[in-house]
Amino acid sequence: MRFVILRSLCLAATWLFGSALTAAASVVTIDSDLVLVINGQKVFPIGFTTPPPPDGKTPEGKSGLGELAAAGATFLRTGAPEEGWSDATLQREQQYMDAAARYGLHCMPYLREDACLTSETREAQLRKILNRFKDHPGLGAWKGDDEPEWAKTPLPPLMRAYKIIKEIDPNHPVVLIHAPRGTVESLSRYNIVCDVVGADIYPISYPPGIHSLLTNRNISLVGDYTRTMMEVAEGKLPVWMVLQISWSGVLNPGKTLRFPTFAEERFMTYEAIINGARGLIYFGGNNEKAMSPTDRKLGWNWTFWKRVLRPVIEEIGSKSPLYPALVAPTSTLPVKVSGADGMEWCVREAGNDLFILACQREGATTKVEFSGLPAAAEKGEVVFESPRTMEARGGKFTDWFAPHEVHVYRFRVAPR
Repeated sequence: MRFVILRSLCLAATWLFGSALTAAASVVTIDSDLVLVINGQKVFPIGFTTPPPPDGKTPEGKSGLGELAAAGATFLRTGAPEEGWSDATLQREQQYMDAAARYGLHCMPYLREDACLTSETREAQLRKILNRFKDHPGLGAWKGDDEPEWAKTPLPPLMRAYKIIKEIDPNHPVVLIHAPRGTVESLSRYNIVCDVVGADIYPISYPPGIHSLLTNRNISLVGDYTRTMMEVAEGKLPVWMVLQISWSGVLNPGKTLRFPTFAEERFMTYEAIINGARGLIYFGGNNEKAMSPTDRKLGWNWTFWKRVLRPVIEEIGSKSPLYPALVAPTSTLPVKVSGADGMEWCVREAGNDLFILACQREGATTKVEFSGLPAAAEKGEVVFESPRTMEARGGKFTDWFAPHEVHVYRFRVAPR
């Protein structure tokens, strides 16, 4: 009897594993609101560069990728390491794709040098990669050349690669991430070789803000660069921002290791969303120099995940009450905020829910007034701050904001 039960369990596991890998290829589009749509479902990309190993475990012995998915993550930035694509890299990518499909995640493989075609050898390699993975259910997007404006990469080899990608795989977008350098004009030249554009910005360091050349050295750099990328995108491309876990500016010799706190990571996350980001990638969880000895053995920074990042992802992830707002259009309601110069906010309507996401940049702790809400918006909740609620009268309410503080409000109103 025990043999029969064990055999049945093995067959069931095999069936589940096989069904995930034989599922239909993913079809990924971008809708008119610049929201990613995967197989007809709106998705807010929440990913990691790079994620835990495909078969990696948490300190508790659970699947690492399963842990990310359980918190509400949706994407994995995978692909070639610094040494480029090889047979071993292709096999590892296969493992990532298979695991992603099992856990409802999607991969964004970094094509590295093969996204910039300067030889027939690179073109052959690009075609090999595309043809191997283009129909895999675990594929979500391709990551093209990295920081091309800063590297002064010429456009023609990028255009050749983009043309081949779209010919072989028209069902997945190409993502281009810039360094926090350049101007709107110099960056927007590269829009013709991508479907999604964004930038990385890591403001947490000693001294602060060394990743940027702007005069602002505060964590509100995230909002500054998100707005810049929105200008670069010209309302035609989604903007995805890459935010900090760890990076070279806190790891290289002579640098002091510094991580974002929960409050800082939360502020940077919401400030990017408020200023228009339609996807977020968190960078540096795989940097060994930033890991404890225990984490190093497991191949990922689980200490930072548990202390800081998981609570943030749980607020914005696919299982969060806020998630429908993150894939909703920007509302046209005339909501305004008065009483502080550093306030940033956005308004989203999802079904019967009206969401206001608001944060305060640097400055004094201030009481501000929100106005322009529908008359039906009377009693709301301050999401993630239970049991705090908010009373609106005549379309107005007031609340306090300290520097770098975030509040998320949800009012129940009839759909317009």
